[in-house]
Amino acid sequence: MKRRDFVTLLGGGAAWPLAARAQSRARMRRIGILTAQAENDPAIKGHLAIFTKELHSFGWSEGHNLRIEIRMADGDADRLNAHAAELASLNLDLIVSHGTSVTWIQQQQTRTIPIVFTTVTDPVGSGLVESLARPGGNTTGFTNFEFSMAGKWLELLKEVAPPVQKVTIMFNPDNSAMPGQLRATSEAASALGLQMAEAHVRDRAGIERAINGLALVSNVGLVVLPEFVTTFHRGLIAELAVRHRVPAVYSQRNFIESGGLICYGPDNDDVYRRAASYVDRILRGEKPADLPIQQPTKFELVINIKTAKALGLTVPPPLLATADEVIE
Repeated sequence: MKRRDFVTLLGGGAAWPLAARAQSRARMRRIGILTAQAENDPAIKGHLAIFTKELHSFGWSEGHNLRIEIRMADGDADRLNAHAAELASLNLDLIVSHGTSVTWIQQQQTRTIPIVFTTVTDPVGSGLVESLARPGGNTTGFTNFEFSMAGKWLELLKEVAPPVQKVTIMFNPDNSAMPGQLRATSEAASALGLQMAEAHVRDRAGIERAINGLALVSNVGLVVLPEFVTTFHRGLIAELAVRHRVPAVYSQRNFIESGGLICYGPDNDDVYRRAASYVDRILRGEKPADLPIQQPTKFELVINIKTAKALGLTVPPPLLATADEVIE
């Protein structure tokens, strides 16, 4: 993303608060942002707009007292690694990373530059930090998963598609955060009397094979675990699920905006808003090792009625009544 494009996210000519004008005379601070998503991804663009607006409220303004280096990998692992190495070489004051795999890659490149992560699933289990209360090292941030969510996903799947007897869990096995999510989902499936299978996916071809295979199975549902591979290919997943009439549950609203059926998970806009506060605190001298990992505080249920109709499903009125948003 070019800096002139990024500046437009800030709202152009809005007046800076007094704190920003005072800090503009101080030295320019530099932060990096690393994501595996595409530059034209509306979800990540929205998150960045919210993040920078919140930074602005703390007195940090692009071009005045802050310079932001954004690197987007467009789903390419080689490009992601190259971007992480580049950011580590720029002598930045801080790096914001999006997701577990991205944070792990960035952490391999620097153990000194502070890293604030967003939407990481299991930071302790994946080895990114020592503990939630005292992360240690140069990394802290915000998670997007609580283990109780796994049970909620399966309950929603059964509520919206009662005939489902088997559930396939789609995830990238190379992601170090997956084991914890998988255990929680497996336990929830057993409690609900559902048979569970796994679909390991690393790329578009793997996703196509997995969902095409589900077309041969009766009374099957799909749960897609959050990870940069599945998020990057969310449009494909939603399209194939509808084509093969497979009811699917997701954890992020951007899947529903891309044609998915139903999601329950953290409000990621809120995660990015809160992440700005940690960036501010670190730029003012606090250490990431001393800032506890923050878990989600706001969750949302979003349902796509158009997709439900395409799947031949009728969403129960009580479920519709509890939804935070219904997409027509």
